[in-house]
Amino acid sequence: MTLLTKPKTGGHIFLFDGVCGLCSRLVQFVLPKDPQGKFQFASLQSDFATELLKQYTINSKEMSTFYVVADYGLPTQRVLSKSDAAAFVFSDLGGIWSLVSLIKYIPKPLRNWGYDLVAANRYRIFGKKDACQLPNESTKDRFIEV
Repeated sequence: MTLLTKPKTGGHIFLFDGVCGLCSRLVQFVLPKDPQGKFQFASLQSDFATELLKQYTINSKEMSTFYVVADYGLPTQRVLSKSDAAAFVFSDLGGIWSLVSLIKYIPKPLRNWGYDLVAANRYRIFGKKDACQLPNESTKDRFIEV
């Protein structure tokens, strides 16, 4: 695989399971609600995700969650997963979507239990594709690698 676009310093990298129907829908949901382009996207199946997550001793082939690497390239860079990643995304989208981020006030074991329940059934409910969906012309600059 080759890089489509270079990761932006200070932006957020959204790492998702490229063959998961739910994950793909979430990416398609975020794209139009982030007109400033704070989020860039890469599939967990990509070489970029593998190398980036190695910094955190995370195996990118573990597909039970999506990750957000916040503040990419800055001293404040950090990786978030499961419900923490979801709360971060919705909070960063702002507006009414930031209300979803209130889940962060639910005890983490409880909210991650709910996250894990959805994750364990996502292929059955939302489907699984044979390959990563390629970005279209209008959004390809938001994708690092698919």
